[in-house]
Amino acid sequence: MNDIQLSQTYERILLVDDIPDNLRVLSTSLIERGYQVRCAKNGLMALNAASKEPPQLILLDIKMPDMDGYEVCRNLKNNDSTRDIPVIFLSALDDVFDKVKAFTVGGADYITKPFQIEEVLVRVRHQLDLQTAKAEIYQLNTKLEQKVQQRTAQLETVINKLNLEINEHKQTQEKLIHHALHDALTGLPNRTLFMEHLQKSLYRITRNNDYLFAVLFIDLDRFKIINDSWGHVVGDRLLIAISRILQECCRELDTVARLSGDEFTILLENLQHFQDAIAIAERLLDKLAAPIDLDEYQVYIGASIGIALGSVTYQTSDELLRDADIAMYRAKALGKGRYAVFDREMYAQTLHLSQIEVDLRYALERQEFILHYQPIISLTTGRLTGFEALLRWQHPQRGLIYPGDFMTIAEETGLIVPLGEWILQEACQQLHLWQQKFSTAASLYISVNLSSKQIKQFNFVDKLAWILADTGLSGRNLKLELTETMLMDRGEKTIELLSQIKEQNIQLSIDDFGTGYSSLSYLHRFPIDALKIDRSFVSPIDAEGKNCEIVKTIITLAHALGIKAIAEGVETAAQLAVLKKLGCEEAQGYFFAKPVNSQLAEAIASKNPQW
Repeated sequence: MNDIQLSQTYERILLVDDIPDNLRVLSTSLIERGYQVRCAKNGLMALNAASKEPPQLILLDIKMPDMDGYEVCRNLKNNDSTRDIPVIFLSALDDVFDKVKAFTVGGADYITKPFQIEEVLVRVRHQLDLQTAKAEIYQLNTKLEQKVQQRTAQLETVINKLNLEINEHKQTQEKLIHHALHDALTGLPNRTLFMEHLQKSLYRITRNNDYLFAVLFIDLDRFKIINDSWGHVVGDRLLIAISRILQECCRELDTVARLSGDEFTILLENLQHFQDAIAIAERLLDKLAAPIDLDEYQVYIGASIGIALGSVTYQTSDELLRDADIAMYRAKALGKGRYAVFDREMYAQTLHLSQIEVDLRYALERQEFILHYQPIISLTTGRLTGFEALLRWQHPQRGLIYPGDFMTIAEETGLIVPLGEWILQEACQQLHLWQQKFSTAASLYISVNLSSKQIKQFNFVDKLAWILADTGLSGRNLKLELTETMLMDRGEKTIELLSQIKEQNIQLSIDDFGTGYSSLSYLHRFPIDALKIDRSFVSPIDAEGKNCEIVKTIITLAHALGIKAIAEGVETAAQLAVLKKLGCEEAQGYFFAKPVNSQLAEAIASKNPQW
């Protein structure tokens, strides 16, 4: 075999994988580098292809239907024409047993999925180089039989070259293993290595019930704000600084890892008391609450920490990490900047919320949502001026569910967008129907709450116009309620959006005014028609008219801006009297009527009683 034939021969590679996408990605990358590639989708096709035209290398998946990769390799090694073909296993199986089995049946190398294509190419190259070296050695041995003395020096050169390549291969393999088990940015162990260490701790506790360990799940509270404001370069420097802080607060035997993004975990091993884990968490919170110097930047980040204590009740490392994650979210829900220790009640609550999310995804298509309507009354005439549309979920098993039990999940999952569109469509259609039935309803308006995700939709204004056109309702009869936080979120962009909405004659009001954050320098620029006074300010007003200072201030501010003031949560005649005296234009609350279904709301709209 001459050198040209040898080079051409070693370009042939057989890919064996039952997943077309894997075949496509690997074959494309190998062909681009000059290799001749054939593909087989199962073990039988692979054996036939290898027998008819033996390749110089086989990349073989383990998990395949009918015949797995181990069986394919055994058949190849039992066939004289294919036994010398090197086999590199490609598999998502990462257990030591699987790797040992792969080498036992004759595999030359083992690459864990998901793989980096660069790693595959390097290992392919090394295997092909090894085959080339073997062929060269074979040629040299043949000639050595005739000219031993003349070719001794050449043989030594080839052997030295082979040893050098083997050493380089080992060094490359060690680097790849390190990169596969460590975070590229911080140098900390990654999820894979952390889970290996955690599984070992679970194994230890099964052999020694007195062995104590714990997992800390750490999520940075303000990382996204810093990353978005100052850029990814500063964000990366911050993550590196955080990794050093975590390592400084722990012992050498502990494992500090970066899972992803701004999430870190710590495995605290061989604890004397579980209280030690809490002490370390408190020390971390103190360190992360202090300013972090990044050269010209001083950053305040903060963190929330979930703690899960090791126990023989855990079967896998995934379960323990899951519970630490659940505890971390509980810490965030309690106000951030704190820790929470996992208990079974948290898990039950998480399962409950998960079921709510699943049910919520089907609720719209199953038409399980309904609207209730709360009357809004003019304090000047005592007559009905409109209704606030309030969402209810008529769950088939749990009965009537109020928004407080599911709206947060709807926001987090993005389901609030289609749900919000349905509310707008249903409310507008209902009011237009009443207007067609009763002349007294002609001047009524329907008030609908918006979410921040809704108004961030690029076509939100167009959707509003379509809903009004489809339902036949005039924009003058629709009022949209936004929170202070939503208004201040995007500044000038929000002002532009509200101006476009006002072009459709739609009214706008700020809901729960006084409970959020408003900049007075911006407030007068928003095209707002009303401020809604939150019930938390109305409730303290007593029979003597005390505790009304904040309400008075909000009403005065509204009038100074030339807009209306609307009070929520009015429950007593004394509260109503104070609101009238202070010049509040409209009000709603249990004193007038609770939120009612559409049939009862229709009766109110038809009679238009005077309160």
